[in-house]
Amino acid sequence: MKVMLFLSDVMIPLLIFLIVGYGLLNRQNIYEEFIEGAKDGFQTVIGIMPTLIGLMVAVGILRASGFLEFLAGICGNLTARIGFPSELLPITLVKMFSSSAATGLLIDIYKQYGTDSLLGKMASIMMSSTETIFYTMSVYFMAAKVKKSRYTLAGALVATLAGTVASVLLAGYM
Repeated sequence: MKVMLFLSDVMIPLLIFLIVGYGLLNRQNIYEEFIEGAKDGFQTVIGIMPTLIGLMVAVGILRASGFLEFLAGICGNLTARIGFPSELLPITLVKMFSSSAATGLLIDIYKQYGTDSLLGKMASIMMSSTETIFYTMSVYFMAAKVKKSRYTLAGALVATLAGTVASVLLAGYM
């Protein structure tokens, strides 16, 4: 166990040292390469900023307006029949758009039901086994200039459904 703790402490500094050492051995101007990479990264941030702001504002409006709770109330009977708690519907929907907004909803679930409650466990597992589909697709596809996403959305939705079902099943067995 001490070996793993030691490795986790030295892994990042060792990796940086190896990268810098490799650059020096190949007679590269490491500082200039770093500056160029930082400029490219900054340009990417500027390019995706409108999408990020739009997603955050949309999720904030849905959450503040009470629409997510309204939707959970309407769908509650249907989701209860299949064994999915209606209280988790807002976090499930929001997670597809924004992980930080879903984390806020997760904290609300913790406050209301407790972290060790069945709902708390289900929500925790769901947060770690699902992806921010629309955020990822919009930001990374835009940055990479992907025009045809083909089956990406369908595959991501199936994976999110599998993660959501797994969270309910796994939390039920704990």
